[in-house]
Amino acid sequence: MEIKANAVGIGSILQETGDTLSSRSQGVALKPSEGRNRVVVEGVKPQVECGRFPVKRVVGDMVDVAAAVYGDGHDHVAARVLYRKSDASKWSEVRLKDVGNDLWQASFPVDAIGSWEFKVQGWVDHFDTWRSDLAKRIAAQPAPTGTGEISKDIPLAFLSGALLLDAASVRAEGDDAQQLKGFASSLRWLADKKLERYDDPLTEEIVALADKYPDLEFATTGEEMPLWVDRERARFSSWYEFFPRSAGPAGKHGTLRDAAKLLPELGQMGFDVIYFPPIHPVGTAFRKGKNNSTEAAADDVGSPWAIGNKQGGHTEIAPELGTFADFDSLVTAAQHSGMEIALDIAFQCSPDHPWVKKHPEWFSIRPDGTIQYAENPPKKYQDIYPLNFESSDWQGLWNELAGVFLFWAKRGVRIFRVDNPHTKALPFWDWCLNRVQEQYPDAIFLAEAFTRPHVMYGLAKRGFSQSYTYFTWRESKEEITEYMIEITTEPVRDFFRGNLWPNTPDILPGSLKIGGRAAFAVRAVLAATLGANYGVYGPAFELMDSIPVKPGSEEYLDSEKYQLREWNRASEDSLMPFLGKLNWGRRLHPALQRDDTLRFHPIDNPKLLCYSKQAGTDIILVVVNLDLENPQSSMTDLPMAEFGFGQDEHFEAHDLLTDAVFPWSGPHNYVLLDPQQMPAHVLHLHRAPTEQEQQDGVTA
Repeated sequence: MEIKANAVGIGSILQETGDTLSSRSQGVALKPSEGRNRVVVEGVKPQVECGRFPVKRVVGDMVDVAAAVYGDGHDHVAARVLYRKSDASKWSEVRLKDVGNDLWQASFPVDAIGSWEFKVQGWVDHFDTWRSDLAKRIAAQPAPTGTGEISKDIPLAFLSGALLLDAASVRAEGDDAQQLKGFASSLRWLADKKLERYDDPLTEEIVALADKYPDLEFATTGEEMPLWVDRERARFSSWYEFFPRSAGPAGKHGTLRDAAKLLPELGQMGFDVIYFPPIHPVGTAFRKGKNNSTEAAADDVGSPWAIGNKQGGHTEIAPELGTFADFDSLVTAAQHSGMEIALDIAFQCSPDHPWVKKHPEWFSIRPDGTIQYAENPPKKYQDIYPLNFESSDWQGLWNELAGVFLFWAKRGVRIFRVDNPHTKALPFWDWCLNRVQEQYPDAIFLAEAFTRPHVMYGLAKRGFSQSYTYFTWRESKEEITEYMIEITTEPVRDFFRGNLWPNTPDILPGSLKIGGRAAFAVRAVLAATLGANYGVYGPAFELMDSIPVKPGSEEYLDSEKYQLREWNRASEDSLMPFLGKLNWGRRLHPALQRDDTLRFHPIDNPKLLCYSKQAGTDIILVVVNLDLENPQSSMTDLPMAEFGFGQDEHFEAHDLLTDAVFPWSGPHNYVLLDPQQMPAHVLHLHRAPTEQEQQDGVTA
């Protein structure tokens, strides 16, 4: 009686509260709204944070989808992927294939930039279950006895199948519906014949037709997963950074017109993104002098990151650089050279910026009533005021900042390098980048966020197309291997695209200070071949500027951040021809235009790093000598089957850097790299031409 009373009590609670109880947390299991959905869909890939953020892909990609789809008992299940561009009214579909152990896979294409979505749907496939059972029944029939004994279960199975086909015909239209009805009638006719033995009446045509119209009444549909599709340049780009103000004649402040004169040569060298530090008016209050001095001389130009003066702020051009007409001509000239201009967007202000007077509430106010300048104790940056993202007028601040991107996008800029985004609120970026891409879906954003991994990845999840990386400081074989595997494999690669920079105006890293030409060549090869996106702080890199402001510092002596620099781009010692070879090798070989096929290969010498990338039959193998002083040698150990070669097959290794061709055979081949001559091989592996092909080539 006690037990019965308790049961009645629970029932009363359910009647009184309905769905207000939270199921298991209340100790009471509530019924779902539809309990006949017997299939489970889980573990859908790709996804980022359970669908909180979009997966990233590029136009032309096939999106590989995988999921666990299963149900109870022995009934067969089926599954499909539904996908569409977010503004489309109809879903497209592709069937998932069972690859074993309840795991299913399929791929679908994305052919337009912008927001997409997909979801996995699974259902009990009653027709396929029936078809399989029927085949077993027919195979298990005993041999005819000649007694006239009639099989009973097979005619009954035919009738069951006829009902399933009738139902499918209702879901079908036109000729398909008639064919399904006709075959249902055929099954009933066979059942009525009451034969001693039956053959399987199903044809591939009928099975395919029934499969075309599944019963989805009790299908289980997984969560919609967001997907963002970028244009190709988000995945593959070669960046060159320079200061337009240093592009002028010797001793004179350069202009945008001077900068435009450099573009044809940079285009010929294979660069496709030209990145400028801020081009806005530079503040005068607390202006920094040469080598970051707090005392500026009258002719010091200051840091371009100290943005704003009485002439304007983030939507103005410094008058000494030129006019908007000059800027428009520059953008057009870059396009004619097959390149794009990338602008630096730095959301910070000099004390002279118009926002300081107009919107003091956008800044942090100290107890003495003054505005808080930027500092990283003991370092002080009195020439910069950070913005306060806890401002009471945060909505107004957000709108103004998004307006900066939209202003320059309207003038033709579609690539933005964003300065220190990790010092701005992450919810702001989630909103801002989405708002910009609603109007300009081809916009690309590079995050200059040398920060903690979770923050760096958090920015990528919230819309940044690319990000600077820790590659700048990864120099040992173990460091490089571990880090590159992390950022080029799941789950990170689904939302994060690294852009590898061996140097920046802020960073002159370890080996570049001491390794000479070999160090610059090695870091260029690593950046350009490990990463599909890479960049260099150009003049300083090609001319191998390696002197720090003081021992142990990563700041350059006579840093271009604080003064004009003269660069002898005509120097015979310039690395530019070497960079050009790398860039054109990247353009000619699809294997180097993506990161998801990066594979590291064993090689016995710890001073040598060996890795490959592959796109179909295009295979690039890279071997780099990390010892900047001594020659190093070893034997390769190549995965011949992965490359599509026979285990002992002969093939050729064509070095893109020297044009040398090495006849190789099998997985083990000798390499010797002298850093004083050429510290790396970038090898295109391909089958050696046959004698007949060689003769045809000579004849041609």
